[in-house]
Amino acid sequence: MTLTTRTQSQFTRPRRKRISLATFIPLLCFALLTGGANSDEGPQNRPNIVFLMTDDQPAGAVGCYGNKDVITPNLDSIARDGIRFQNHYVTSAICMASRSTVLTGLYEYRHGCNFERGNLERRFLANSYPAQLRAAGYYTGFAGKIGFDLEGEPFDHLEREFDEWAGGPGQTEYETIKNKGIAKYADRYPHCSRAYAAWAADFLKAAKRSGRPFCMSISFKAPHLPFRPDPLDLARYERKTEFARPANYGMENGRHLSPQSQTSRAATSYREWITKYDETAKLYYALITGVDEAVGMIRRSLEGEGLSENTIIIFTSDNGYNCGAHGFGDKVLPYEEASKVPLIIYDPRTPREKRGEVRTALTANVDISPTIVELAGIPNLSEIDGKSLVPVIAEADHSVRASLPLFNFWGIKTAQSMAIVTPHWKYIYWYHAGPAQPAEELFQIAQDKLEMQNLIANPEYAEELAHLRREYDNELARLRNNANPTHGYPLYGILFDRTVPFDQKSYLVAPR
Repeated sequence: MTLTTRTQSQFTRPRRKRISLATFIPLLCFALLTGGANSDEGPQNRPNIVFLMTDDQPAGAVGCYGNKDVITPNLDSIARDGIRFQNHYVTSAICMASRSTVLTGLYEYRHGCNFERGNLERRFLANSYPAQLRAAGYYTGFAGKIGFDLEGEPFDHLEREFDEWAGGPGQTEYETIKNKGIAKYADRYPHCSRAYAAWAADFLKAAKRSGRPFCMSISFKAPHLPFRPDPLDLARYERKTEFARPANYGMENGRHLSPQSQTSRAATSYREWITKYDETAKLYYALITGVDEAVGMIRRSLEGEGLSENTIIIFTSDNGYNCGAHGFGDKVLPYEEASKVPLIIYDPRTPREKRGEVRTALTANVDISPTIVELAGIPNLSEIDGKSLVPVIAEADHSVRASLPLFNFWGIKTAQSMAIVTPHWKYIYWYHAGPAQPAEELFQIAQDKLEMQNLIANPEYAEELAHLRREYDNELARLRNNANPTHGYPLYGILFDRTVPFDQKSYLVAPR
């Protein structure tokens, strides 16, 4: 395929797409009909929602997902009481983009928020799940790392969007005293994980006094670097000196992967997972145990306030973490460890015979917002990328999609990728020809969960490869038609085009 002058020019003069406000009119009517913030419908009629999210925790770092080293009794209990999702992915495996996706239900190329790209435009926040629930009469609160600013606005403007606010800028801090929103809890809880649970207890009291249903979101810093756990949690691992490595641990198990992946930050940094695995795992798992203790505190607070019977709890993470798998640290990459995260949804209204069930449907962080909105009884009116998982919660064999795109638009250009994942397969395309020619990878993840066999050149799977390439091309067409024009995403309509030779698109990634 030859890149025409017209195609090149469309990336130098992007056409702005205007977003209509028409979709907000029905939502406003809904809020008025239900009484808005003064609705007579209390928590007994509409469910309360608690959304809990960690930072850098793969699915494999929770006890109920099979990890025998990490101590997570409270999360394991929620999984026994609720529904656990086995194939839950993040569509952008980096915190700023993923958190914006969780809030808005949009892929990164639509909301346009990521490091090196830009902050979140207010128009997208206005249609986020907290905004929709607040408009419908919910008492809302946020604590922890929100992960972005609003485009062109100071950070403290975010506080106005919630009834209760303890959010922090940037990465936030593990020392409670250094986080303005929770500093008052520092004497009793010097480490932030338990301090956020103390804030939650006060939020629940205020929400109960309001007489309104509530939506409380807490975004923990843990287990993000630097690995500084609460001494209380580290003590629980004091006698443990050895931790099980991932089955695909070490650089020798990554040599079959694309040359592009070896240029990523995950390959070149965070070598403590290779040089000091046991010491690093102990600190990392202790941080997760601290979050688990906070989850237990929150559940006890719900019970103490008499709110537990009508409160849904959702637990997940913003992205995974490689932890030495294939020789990688960090995240970002499209492989399973970095892109697959836990998702547990506990709804006390779930019939007892369905509790503890596992769902194998293909789900994603983009589904969180529409799921919360539907659980709250609000019509999903906006045009978003996510799908409500309410039908999946109800029925084990229900599916909301056949395939899902995974993107990395961030960081070193040689390691940027786009992928398609299904319940059985994963196809990855690496556009850059820096370390080698553009590369493709094909993994039969249903059988090869560790992604140790790249089947791209195996003629036995030609039919499946052709199907996945078609799915990839369809997703690329959607990217071209919907990319946010303000933050540089339209150029990826060409960069991720597997039919365009790199020498015809290299100017798009050349230094300027």
